[in-house]
Amino acid sequence: MKANRSIPAATVIPVLIYPDVREAVAWLSAAFGFEERVQIGENHRSQLRYGDGGLIVGDVRHDRRPPRQGEETHSVVVRVEDARAHCERARSLGARILMEPTDFEYGERQYSAEDFAGHRWTFSETLRDVSPEEWGGVTAG
Repeated sequence: MKANRSIPAATVIPVLIYPDVREAVAWLSAAFGFEERVQIGENHRSQLRYGDGGLIVGDVRHDRRPPRQGEETHSVVVRVEDARAHCERARSLGARILMEPTDFEYGERQYSAEDFAGHRWTFSETLRDVSPEEWGGVTAG
């Protein structure tokens, strides 16, 4: 894949719609630890990064809208170093914690949160390397 400084380097890049792009960038940076890499227009779009991942925050226009309250249309999974500490920081900045940090048989500690605009997030800390077959999964291919 060719490099282009005008787009995040991640292979898959979610685009999430927020009522106010600048407010979303500030909140996602403070609560979840994202870093802004490119601002596009005053309040149109912004590209964020977290580790080697990318995210685009988009404005409301035409048929683009944030989720309605109580509606889950997607969830974004982000790998973190310390799920418990990450959860406490997010909670202190107003994230609604949907699932407290929980250890799973597949080797991950995860928690789920909803941000101020209703987007759902799962943050995942790797505890150990586990074969999918150990917990009932099947390695494909």
